[in-house]
This record gives sequence, C-alpha cells and structure tokens, in this order.
Amino acid sequence: MSFLTRATAAALFVIALVSTARAQTQEAAPAATQDNDFSSLREHAAAGDAQAQFALANHYFRGRDVAQDYTQALILYRQSADQGFAPAQNQLGVMYEHGFGVQMDYARAATYYRAAADQGYALAQFNLAVLFESGRGVRRDYRQAFDWYRKAADQNLSDAEEEVGYFYQCGFVGSRDYAQALAWYRRAAGHGNSNAENQLGFMAEKGWGQPQDYVEALTWYYKAADLGNADAQENIGFMFQHGTGVATDYPKAKSWFYKAAGQGNSNAENQLGWMYQFGQGMEPDNGKALAWYRLAADQGNKNGIDNLQALTNILKEQGDAVWESANASASDAAIAQAQRRERIQDLHRRINELEADARQQDNLADQLEHSGKTNDAIGKVFNALGSMSAVQYRTQAEKYRDEAANLRDELAQLEDQSQFSANVPNP
Repeated sequence: MSFLTRATAAALFVIALVSTARAQTQEAAPAATQDNDFSSLREHAAAGDAQAQFALANHYFRGRDVAQDYTQALILYRQSADQGFAPAQNQLGVMYEHGFGVQMDYARAATYYRAAADQGYALAQFNLAVLFESGRGVRRDYRQAFDWYRKAADQNLSDAEEEVGYFYQCGFVGSRDYAQALAWYRRAAGHGNSNAENQLGFMAEKGWGQPQDYVEALTWYYKAADLGNADAQENIGFMFQHGTGVATDYPKAKSWFYKAAGQGNSNAENQLGWMYQFGQGMEPDNGKALAWYRLAADQGNKNGIDNLQALTNILKEQGDAVWESANASASDAAIAQAQRRERIQDLHRRINELEADARQQDNLADQLEHSGKTNDAIGKVFNALGSMSAVQYRTQAEKYRDEAANLRDELAQLEDQSQFSANVPNP
C-alpha cells in the first residue's frame, strides 16, 4: 500500500516542467516565439528576444526539431534569464538541480528558482518550496516550503495545491488538519491532479477526516489510475490482494500490480515478488519472485530489500543447485521490460554525469590557458606548465565524451527494444 511521497511528487513534476512552463508563458509570447518555423525562431533569439531564446532552448533541451543539446539549451536559457525572463530562470534551476548537462548544484538551483519565484512565477515557487522541504541547497525549513507552496497554489498550480494538502495531512507546520487536507486535495483533484485523487482515496480508506469508506477509496483510486497514476494502480492491486473492502481477487491484484510496475512503481514490484514467492493466484516461482524483488530493491524499496534478502537466505540454505536454478529460471516479458527501463534510467543518469564531467574538464583547461596568457608570476608558471595540463584536461574531456557516446548507442538500442515491447501483454 502506498501513498504520495515527496520524492514521487517532485519526480512527476519535473518530467512535465518544460512543457508546463511553455504553456504558462504562451499567451504573453510574441508571434515569433509561437512560429513553427525553426529558423525564424532562431533569428528572433539571435536578435535578443528573451521569450524566443527560451522557446528555442526548449527545442534543444527536449531534442525537438533538433538534436538534443543541453549545452546549447544552457546558453540560450542563460541569455533569456539574464534579461529577467522568469521561465528561463526557473529552467536553469531545473538543470542545476537535476544535473541536466551541468554538475548538480542545489545552491545555484535555489538562486535561480528564487529569482523567478520573486517575480511570482508559480513553477519556480513550487520548485523552491521543494528545496526548502528537502533541505537541498538551502536550510530545511518547512514553514518557508509551505509559504512558497501556498503562493503557487494560490495561482491554481495543482501540484502545489496537493502539496499544501499534504502539509496539512502530516502536520508539518502545525497540528494535523485533515479537514484542510481534504479541502486542498479536492481542489487539486478538481484541477485534474491524479496524486490528489490518490490521496483522497487513501484518506477514505484510512478514515482520516471522514468515516472510513472503501467504496469511496476505490472510486478515487480508479479515477487516479485512469490518469495513469502508478501509486493508485498499486493501491487498487493491494486492496484486491488483501480483500480490503472487496473480495480477494489475485488475478485482478496481479493485473493492477503489473500496470504500476510497468511505470517503475517499486511497491508494485515488491508485491509481485511476494505473489510469485507464495503462489498467490499462480504456481510459486522463486525465479520470478527474486527478479521482482531485485527490481524493487534496486530502487531502494525497503520491503523489496528485506524480502530479497530473506528469499535469498532461504534458497541458499537449500543448496547451490536450488539457488542457481532460481536465479536462472525467470522468463517473463514484463520483467525483461522492467529491467530495460531500469537500465535506460541508469544510462540517462550516467550520460548526464559524463557530459557534465567533460564540461568541467574543458572549463579547467580554459582557466589554465587563460592564466597562461598573463604576464604575472602565476601566468609565467602556466606558460611553462599550464599548456601541458590543459591538454591533459582536454584529453580527459574527450574520454568522457567518447564514453557518453558509447552509452548513447546502448541507450538507443534499449529504447528501440522498449518501444517494440511496449504493448507486450501482462502475463
């Protein structure tokens, strides 16, 4: 059983960040920035139009109509941000917070978010609140986090509305207030927020702030699940697995867990491991149980880690042959697809890190080459030694880029496989 966590909210929000930012600025953008002609957009950006620079940067950031290029996106976002354009300032914060083409720098991310937030930009207010809540780049401060969430919520940003509800639910800035939590969740749900719908289902299931009502809980879960919310899909599966308010139905539970696991939900992966280990609705299969537990454990899921260790101990106690057989027996299209998804995520992370490392090496080389051009004592030293060091930095940068290129080839193959298997039916 799962309910919304801060990590889930932040991750889901970042995915939609760029497109949402563009939507919020579209009305104010001149015709040039809405022009589908890419070359015309480049001309207006080169002429210093901040909104055109931002729009063009989005193309490079997302790889739309042009090869994805975080470096070029960064340059354009900075040009736009230097003119005080809040969406660009916010997006620079996103890049530094998540390491898109740069070294992660939470403090710098907070600086950019604040610059945009102070202009009343709701997305930046939300992102700044996330940093205050998590204590990344700033001192953890729930009061400031709540205040920034509330500012964004007052602009009808549904993610912020949901967060305000969560703060009331958990009592982060005072006593728990389920009535306020429910009010804010309903407001966010009214704006189509599936996380809020999932939370409303969870509160109905637990009877928090209202009489316990499993029918209402399932109603909200189904609404969120229909919008693709993996937490809600896992919650539905859990109710059918344990007969909570409904008749126990293992096939239905398994089907919903597969839907959630298909989106990387670690709780669902763990539950599938449990069902395969104990034969809930199917013959026990230790190989598949191990595979699903590993997928959950790889995401840091505590239950998945514990269950993986427990099953490993049981199998090893039965002898090497049993253990080796279980490790080799998993054959499941859904498991293979989940493993590819996990590898794809890891490759994206690694590629971003390598590109950031390469830029750092180039920056160091630039500094050495620049210092060597001066006539002071330090410059004379660099004249003698700096060029050699600069070459070494350039060489290392190229090694990083070559490694990133190799990983991109692997990534492209895996993404093609994932697209090919996207419609594989659940077992």
